[in-house]
Amino acid sequence: HWDGCLAGELRVQRCRACGAHVFIPQPLCTACFGGTLEWVASAGHGTVYSFTIVHRAPHPAFATPYVVAIVTLDEGFEMLANLECEPAAAAIGMRVRVLFRTASAEIALPYFVAV
Repeated sequence: HWDGCLAGELRVQRCRACGAHVFIPQPLCTACFGGTLEWVASAGHGTVYSFTIVHRAPHPAFATPYVVAIVTLDEGFEMLANLECEPAAAAIGMRVRVLFRTASAEIALPYFVAV
C-alpha cells in the first residue's frame, strides 16, 4: 500500500477466490477468508460515506479546521483519509478522487478531493 502511495497509485488487496477488495491490508480475505490475496491498483474514485470537521488538532503541526472522511471507493472498500476542501463544502455523497501528498522521502499520504 505505502509503496504504491509513493508511486502515486492507490494499491489495495483483492481476493483471487471471490474478487472482494480488502482494505486495511490483511492476511486473509475479509469476505470469504481465502488466502489468495493480490495487490491491485484502485482507480481511486469514490463517494464520501461520512465525515467530520476537526477543530482541535492532535498536534500543533496540524492547521485547523480540516475534514476527515470515510470514502467508499468504487471497488467496494472503505478508507479513512483527509478530504481537501473547505469544511463547509464537505458533504455526504460527494464524489471524490485520490491524490497523494509527499510527507518525506519514505512516505506519501493519500488525500481525497472533489471531482
